[in-house]
Amino acid sequence: MSTAKATREPVESEPDITQRVAFDVLSARRRRHVLHYLLQVDRTVELRELSEQLAAWENGVPPVDVTYDQRMRVYTSLRQLHLPKLDTEGIVEFDANRGTVVLTEEAAELEVYLEVVPHEEIPWSKYYAGLGSLSAMSVASAGLGVVPLTWIPGLWLAGIITLLFLGSALYHCHYDTNHRLGAGEEPPT
Repeated sequence: MSTAKATREPVESEPDITQRVAFDVLSARRRRHVLHYLLQVDRTVELRELSEQLAAWENGVPPVDVTYDQRMRVYTSLRQLHLPKLDTEGIVEFDANRGTVVLTEEAAELEVYLEVVPHEEIPWSKYYAGLGSLSAMSVASAGLGVVPLTWIPGLWLAGIITLLFLGSALYHCHYDTNHRLGAGEEPPT
């Protein structure tokens, strides 16, 4: 009788925050604003402070100019709906008795979903596809002898194309840094 040892396959752990949960959580602007503020301050926040800041953003006024009614509308919504949902999904720890909220370590799993792409802008993938197409046409035209591209030496043309891609990539990095939740003073739209 032979004995076979059972071998264990390494089990990849499922992320605590699934894509469905992430999109559900991030679908509400107030929840995105909560995450933006908590990412900025990186500490436990009182519900009053949080509701005052969100009311300021929503009403386009400094926090000191937020009225009691504006703050209470946000406060009630956060306390009854948004913070319990974020707490249930494991993204924040919300203590309703103390009126405090703090990000959990699991909130870091949302990082991949936190880039904000404004609706009126061209997606970066299409921008790079266009830049690549323009570069390919330029190289092909120069190879076929189309004037004025024949006037540019091959190495210079390669350098110009490289600089275009490098400049675009550096700007893209800068753009992404400033269009993430938790970056900048006000939350991205």
